[in-house]
Amino acid sequence: MSLPRVLLERLSVRHLRNLSHVDLEPARRVNVIGGNNGQGKTSLLEAVYLACTSKSFRTARPAELIQHGSDTGSARARLADYGDDDGPAPIAREQTVAVQGRRVQVRTDGNRPASLAEFATRSPVVAFHPDELTLSTGPAQGRRTLLDRLALFMQPTSGDHRARYQRSLRSRHVLLRRPSPDEAEILAFERLAAHHGAAITRARAAAATALIAELLPAFDRIAAPGLVLGACYAPGGTADPDEAIEQLARHRARDAHRPTASFGPHRDDLALTLDGHPVRAVASQGQHRALTLALKAAETASVASARGVEPMLLLDDVSSELDPDRTEALFTFLGLTRGQLFLTTTRRDLIVTPGVDAADRRDFEVQDGKLHAVR
Repeated sequence: MSLPRVLLERLSVRHLRNLSHVDLEPARRVNVIGGNNGQGKTSLLEAVYLACTSKSFRTARPAELIQHGSDTGSARARLADYGDDDGPAPIAREQTVAVQGRRVQVRTDGNRPASLAEFATRSPVVAFHPDELTLSTGPAQGRRTLLDRLALFMQPTSGDHRARYQRSLRSRHVLLRRPSPDEAEILAFERLAAHHGAAITRARAAAATALIAELLPAFDRIAAPGLVLGACYAPGGTADPDEAIEQLARHRARDAHRPTASFGPHRDDLALTLDGHPVRAVASQGQHRALTLALKAAETASVASARGVEPMLLLDDVSSELDPDRTEALFTFLGLTRGQLFLTTTRRDLIVTPGVDAADRRDFEVQDGKLHAVR
């Protein structure tokens, strides 16, 4: 039995980036957003992501989202979860995110949600943009973030554990750098870090198990034949709080002279190999792209399983450097998804969607921050 799909029915954007006043009514399956670079295509996807999650996939600083010359910016989305049957139409909900300075206010149907985690997981969305290529080529932080996004859907309290872990670790570090630190005070923060760090390790381990189960078959379908992908969770900490307390106490002297602690989940990684060798050392550019697509397909499938609804999928700049092999990989990836799609491109003519009814695809053009329907 197929899962229902979360669908964006309408989006209203006000004063975000270079989008002063944009209203979007998308198709239920494929939405292709064309235009030259710098016109606002990515900003439109960012607004969709913001309305669904309260965050941007481009910046951690909310103030950067607000259009120059404006005090506030906002994105309001009307969303609903649709099944494939002919039953009654689902009840729609309205999610609104307003940004003023560094403050972000979220509302669902005009009411404040119980938590940001509840808001961010209500209407799941997965974004794939050029910077995501660092998932396989870059440092471990990007792969930790991927696990954390999935963990939030599987264990919503994991986000709170991360925030508390980071605060306790910072406080411990400040104390360690004092000339005569209070050992009891240090131990108190180490106990907090150990408790929350162990919870993070458990949540990421579960997320990694779910992700890898989807990643390996997705890579087999997307990548060239004959490649053997390996993936495993490589924890930098432990799921045992007592062991974590012991390790933190043991490394106090060393950690006092380091930027951060030498033990803990902030050192986690998702280890990836090709034919038994580290991906970063041996993979070609095409293999990195195939692996990134497979990671995003796995994220989409894992979120769908955890949430019970197919996420929306945002693909930014999909036509950049598309050669025949990359085109095939991209459309194999799209074939692995069932959710509502939003794609930006400078070449709408390259985006072919066989099997998609005309009524289920809409094309748009963005120019100078203004959106126009093409078909």
